[in-house]
Amino acid sequence: MATIAGRFPLKERRPDLLSGTPRAHAIDRWIFVLMAAWYILIVLVGFIPDSIMKVQLVQAGQRAPFPLVLHLHAIVMGSFLLLLFAQSILMATGRCEQHKKLGIAAFVLVPLLVVVGFVLAPTIYHQVSDAAQSGPPALRPQMQQTLLALDDILLLQIRAGVLFPLFMAIGLMARAQNAGLHKRMIFLAPVVPLGAAVFRMTWLPTTFPVSALSNDLFLLFTIAPLFIWDVVRNRRVHEAYWIWLAVTVPVTLVLYSLWNTPWWHSAAPRIMGV
Repeated sequence: MATIAGRFPLKERRPDLLSGTPRAHAIDRWIFVLMAAWYILIVLVGFIPDSIMKVQLVQAGQRAPFPLVLHLHAIVMGSFLLLLFAQSILMATGRCEQHKKLGIAAFVLVPLLVVVGFVLAPTIYHQVSDAAQSGPPALRPQMQQTLLALDDILLLQIRAGVLFPLFMAIGLMARAQNAGLHKRMIFLAPVVPLGAAVFRMTWLPTTFPVSALSNDLFLLFTIAPLFIWDVVRNRRVHEAYWIWLAVTVPVTLVLYSLWNTPWWHSAAPRIMGV
């Protein structure tokens, strides 16, 4: 063995400049806190200007008042993001027991968020459909165009409504046996629903209504800080990202194949009961 080792010396492993350093351990603890804050910032930047604009339209009588389910959706989604932020702070500061106790709230918020989302989509669709048929004559053409856009947005809503609870379920089931998978899936799960906030940032370059490509690229940008740190720190792509891609990519390809097609524009109103 010594002779073989002498003839074929093992290649020395490149030293990891980060491993074991205080800076690396600090980033390990706080990267998830920063990601939770990043998610909240995206939602605020996307929704606050859009909400102010729509409130002004309601006050001017140019659109219907917000339905109750929309307010409920905002409350539940906001609660989930605050829960994510609080949970990441508890883990970063070493308060694991409090983290476990507070985490029970996710088993209530996640199903509630899914149910509210699936009620909200047809509610908004019906509201726009009614305006397109019986609203002020001057606004009807605009509402008809909005309704066509909602057909395609419905695809994004269905994708989010399916993938979000699926990834949350994977993350929650892994909490006892695989902490690494647990925390990454919990943070990957909200990425697709965050597209609703990105979609409202009208100052960003967009491929809409031709496709949802720009929206999806910005979602990849959203998760990029965590992904880059993971690869730099561990020198590999964690299994959580492979799971996320293995499920998200096929669903997204189906979405792209249906996007803005005559068949989908005829199917969407039937699905919505219009």
